[in-house]
Amino acid sequence: MELRIISLGTLAANPLWHETSPVRTGHATTVLISAGDKRILVDPGLPEVALAARLHERAGIRPTAITDVFLTCFKPDMTRGLRLFDHAKWWIHEAEREAVGMVLGETLRRAMQGGDIGSGLDADQDGPNPLDALRERVAQLRNCKPAPDRLADKVDLFPLPGATPGLCGLLVAAPSHTLLISSDAVPDGEHLAAGRVLDDSADVAQARSSFAEAIEVADLLICGRDGMVINPTKRPF
Repeated sequence: MELRIISLGTLAANPLWHETSPVRTGHATTVLISAGDKRILVDPGLPEVALAARLHERAGIRPTAITDVFLTCFKPDMTRGLRLFDHAKWWIHEAEREAVGMVLGETLRRAMQGGDIGSGLDADQDGPNPLDALRERVAQLRNCKPAPDRLADKVDLFPLPGATPGLCGLLVAAPSHTLLISSDAVPDGEHLAAGRVLDDSADVAQARSSFAEAIEVADLLICGRDGMVINPTKRPF
């Protein structure tokens, strides 16, 4: 098995940098897991053109080589490049799919009756026809299947709800260590060092519990908006 970071993410506004409103386009860290005959791309957060270029630069492959896409959650920051992989299987944790589906379904119903779509769309999508963009989000979610507990050998789902209702990381078991792709449960190394969760978490108390669970289980973390970091509570290995 091989794991490779394709692109480092960033928060639109980082409260630890005293940013109180978006100052950049947020996007998730994207990870490629190659296991057997599977190439699993986690959180395709960059725009399609940029993501295709990163895949070639970092792994020497084209988008058509990806067999599976796993979304840790359904934030636009995690899904911006999803359309590149229409040929692949799309996976998401069932709890996230159900929670997001209820919100999107109600938003679409309200929009079709002339109501306001609100803030559920990515800034990149909020163009001349936001209703079409909303329909596309609904269609994308429908194409996401509930992920099995194990995506590949030694690659297991690890639910980390709080930042979103059904956020789910991936636990990767290696002979000498355990690595957790944590998504926004642990957004970056600075939040890890400060013991902080995202201020805009759907459920802050639940996010704190998931943060603690991530720290308890992982030797290494690939954070949602950062690279690979060592768990400071673990001994060197």
